[in-house]
Amino acid sequence: MKGIAKTLGTAILGGLITIGGYKYLDEGKTVIIEKPAQSIGKVAKFNNSNDGIGIDFSGTAEVVTPAVVHITSTVTGKNTQIQQVPPIFRHFFEDENMGRSPQPRQGSGSGVIISEEGYIVTNNHVVEDADILEVVLYDKRKYTAKVIGTDPSTDLALIKIDEDGLPKIPFGNSDAVKVGQWALAVGNPFNLESTVTAGIVSAKGRSLRILGGGSSIESFIQTDAAVNPGNSGGALVNLNGELIGINTAIASPTGAYSGYSFAVPANLANKVVEDLIKYGAVQRAFMGISILNITDPGIEELSNKHHVDISKLNISQGVYVADLTEGGSAIDAGIKPGDIITEIDGKVINSVPELQEIIGGHRPGDKVKVTLFRKGDKKTLTVPLKTQTGET
Repeated sequence: MKGIAKTLGTAILGGLITIGGYKYLDEGKTVIIEKPAQSIGKVAKFNNSNDGIGIDFSGTAEVVTPAVVHITSTVTGKNTQIQQVPPIFRHFFEDENMGRSPQPRQGSGSGVIISEEGYIVTNNHVVEDADILEVVLYDKRKYTAKVIGTDPSTDLALIKIDEDGLPKIPFGNSDAVKVGQWALAVGNPFNLESTVTAGIVSAKGRSLRILGGGSSIESFIQTDAAVNPGNSGGALVNLNGELIGINTAIASPTGAYSGYSFAVPANLANKVVEDLIKYGAVQRAFMGISILNITDPGIEELSNKHHVDISKLNISQGVYVADLTEGGSAIDAGIKPGDIITEIDGKVINSVPELQEIIGGHRPGDKVKVTLFRKGDKKTLTVPLKTQTGET
């Protein structure tokens, strides 16, 4: 059982997929990272034209485009070998010298200015191992950036340039994003200047199993807005010009856009950014459980080992607790193998990625209310979250 749980669920808490353009802080300053924000002025307009859509995105594009930057990363010396770049990363993250060794390797991506003081959020794979980072603003000004911190488990990074009074995009509330609503993707594909594409939100809570590692968090917003190599780290915004995601991955057999793109939700990105600025590292909370979707193959066999007949429970959504970590939050709070978690803090849990995202938005020491079913009986437990090593 532990083997099954480890394979299918342990990492959770705590066609080809090509990553985001993947192929795969000054001391003494107060930095304000805006949270779910008010409208920022010019936004998309709805009209009665006969063009088949009736929506003018130009207002939103005009507002957000100046806050999306082009990032060039240069890796010199020992990190230039092509073998060091995972195959899944080689398409979406543009690389001008891929395979040429020992020459420096150069790649490009995008980033989003989130504060007037020069903080920029992007993808970790855009800046990873870079010796030199150059940021080019919308108005062509160039800066050398420094890395403030990275979080490989979400593929996010925070960098900074030495400038004030910059245009920025406020964080929106990605929890409020609905399937079917319009979204704009803004970035710098193929080393072009800022490019805006439009699409609808196709799904939420998507897991692609592309980040790897035991504590990765994948709960992507899926859209059909065109995203191509060089868009990594770019903005996904709603029609109010608020940041709802960081574009990270595409589903493609070739490395170019072929229908769907995926973005890290803004609420998760906001938490990562706040942690990196305040603590210098992400403060990640864990429940200490291994979980499966209740529709996963083999779930009935596993539930039988826990003396649970899942077919008779009449539960259509939730995640199944396959195993517990000794000394972890869940076991201390009274959660047991065979429990089915259906809500956390009143939010309905439909899948593993959704639970993963919610817990990933908390810090050690936070408490969450977990609603679960145990052999048909509904229970609500308070779970104080801990670090991966069991500390609060």
